[in-house]
Amino acid sequence: MRLSDGEILTSRITSSSTVHIYGAGLNKERPAHTAVKELSDRGWAISPIHPKDGGATIDGFPIRPGLDEGIIPEIVVLFLAPERARAVVKNLIIRLDKDNFPLIWFQLGAEDDDAISALEDMEVDYVFDDCLVRYCDRYDLLCSDSILPQKWCLQTASEDGDGCSIWSVHSTDSANLERPKEALEWVGSIDDLANSEHTIPRYIRSLSQSDETLYELSLRLSN
Repeated sequence: MRLSDGEILTSRITSSSTVHIYGAGLNKERPAHTAVKELSDRGWAISPIHPKDGGATIDGFPIRPGLDEGIIPEIVVLFLAPERARAVVKNLIIRLDKDNFPLIWFQLGAEDDDAISALEDMEVDYVFDDCLVRYCDRYDLLCSDSILPQKWCLQTASEDGDGCSIWSVHSTDSANLERPKEALEWVGSIDDLANSEHTIPRYIRSLSQSDETLYELSLRLSN
């Protein structure tokens, strides 16, 4: 169902703690890049997604190369060309059921008739002809359940080329990383670590000791 200005849309936005932004990469001139800080300043944790810039950060938030299986977004913002937006929506429809489906926000220029038709058929919420950043500015919205600062983890191949991996733990209030020189193996928040079906998070979870939180586990493995 298409949502526009109103209590339902505002509640859907403010009650969410994380916003996934497709198209948010290292190009500082892109609106998707600047949206990360604009929304995080209002309390939302941001999950930037860009296939070429994975492992780098935007204002402390790690860029993911894609969306792992097992991760259920709350809000998906599409700063993409229509055909790429359509592909993202199609993938989400395949992976998620109606009860777990995120709010889909087509930024101006990302609208795709086929994607919108598919969302209508599924009877899930979406927005177009508006900008999420401008909407939040217009109504001075803040995240009502902020989880910032957010801890996150990064695994890359070893610089030595010995087949080993380097695991590190970071925080969104201090991290400032460029794109890794070595191969990116996995990146995500502690919440992602808990829910992702990617091989690496599944393996990391298997190493947990009794009464050890995932954050404690992550710190132990980084030492």
